[in-house]
Amino acid sequence: MTSHYKVNYHLRAHKRDSFIEFIKGLLLTPFVLHSLPAADDSDRDNEEGRAAEADTILARRRTSSADAAKLANAARFREIFANIQTLVDEHRDFEASGIGGHSRLAKMVPAIGSFFTPLPLAAAFTRIDAKHRISARKRVPPSFNDVRRTLNMAQLLAIAPRLQLVTFDGDMTLYDDGKNFEDHSDLALLLVELLRRGIAVAIVTAAGYGTDASKYEGRLAGLLRALAAARLAPEAAARFYVLGGECNYLFGCSPDYRLVSLDEKHQLNPGEETADDAGGLRSWSGVQVMQLLDVAEQELRACIERMAIDARVIRKPRAVGIVPAEQLTREQLDECALSAQEAVLRYQGTPRAQPGSAPIPFCAFNGGSDCWVDIGNKLIGVRIIQNLVQSPADATLHVGDQFLSTGNDLSTRSACCTCWIINPLETRDMLDDLVSLLPK
Repeated sequence: MTSHYKVNYHLRAHKRDSFIEFIKGLLLTPFVLHSLPAADDSDRDNEEGRAAEADTILARRRTSSADAAKLANAARFREIFANIQTLVDEHRDFEASGIGGHSRLAKMVPAIGSFFTPLPLAAAFTRIDAKHRISARKRVPPSFNDVRRTLNMAQLLAIAPRLQLVTFDGDMTLYDDGKNFEDHSDLALLLVELLRRGIAVAIVTAAGYGTDASKYEGRLAGLLRALAAARLAPEAAARFYVLGGECNYLFGCSPDYRLVSLDEKHQLNPGEETADDAGGLRSWSGVQVMQLLDVAEQELRACIERMAIDARVIRKPRAVGIVPAEQLTREQLDECALSAQEAVLRYQGTPRAQPGSAPIPFCAFNGGSDCWVDIGNKLIGVRIIQNLVQSPADATLHVGDQFLSTGNDLSTRSACCTCWIINPLETRDMLDDLVSLLPK
């Protein structure tokens, strides 16, 4: 599943996804019309007496009626997903002809982007409904999470036969926010299985520690020990990558399960002013980086003063961010991210921003407990890994938790298929499903 949405906080409700909201709206109508709570049978029971035989008959009728209603609800929801599946197929055909903006889906959801694979939504709903019993509910309509899980499952069903590369966010995807990859994690065993199946695995994270491999090894110690414990073959271990700072620091895995920097071979060294050899994806100068981060830092400091936030400003070679002393609200972090984003965009449109140079890609995002502005973004990061392993968009899957307007996973929707999860437990369940769908 992929869709690329323009970042515009003011023109849509906060924390909403327009495609998911569109699907929710379609599912709401049959729920309202047909999923009514059952009438109270107490009066009818009294009229027919309290004989045991009569009670048994009535109980059977109610059970039969409830089962029939559930099946009917499931059929209605499945039909809606089948119709959306048709809209997606039509949109893909229009895009292939260069007129994607004229599809029926694009007209109903103007912010819709590209779908790199078909989406078998009806089959996906059947699987999700069997697990979460959506069609059995009478008082709670299909939710954002119900639709998100269905889209995820549809993407897994579509991509499993051709999968070559899976990239992951770090915090809140593979481990809790600010924590490390733990030992004895079920996730580690599932990642090992992907590598053994010939699938490349990469962690594309905002965490930026320069080219210091030991710090990344510290965050991923449990996973690296799992690779060693599994005695993963060197050629399988070589399919594991880590890309830090969104897209700035690339590491591979050695035969002894240690991370080794691949920057000299595949990326720019900090401050170097020539294009790299990763498809020309990172061709900016040290001067440009410094100027952009100066603008972002100035705006972040202004946010701290304006909202009286107790926070430290941290400046790194390829990023600047704020780390609050106490947990901020999501709205405060969003304000910082959007303010910094606007300040940088305004700067890039002025003559001060290296006239004649292309604007530097950047990412201003709410990290959940902090806010950062990074040079580059995960779109570039995923494409760097795609180039390394020669994986096309329809064979690449990115898994992350930050797909809203202030999240740093959003940009990957322009590069590959995606699955939107909300925590490491959901990542584990998603990988369980994926492994079961892979060709034997």
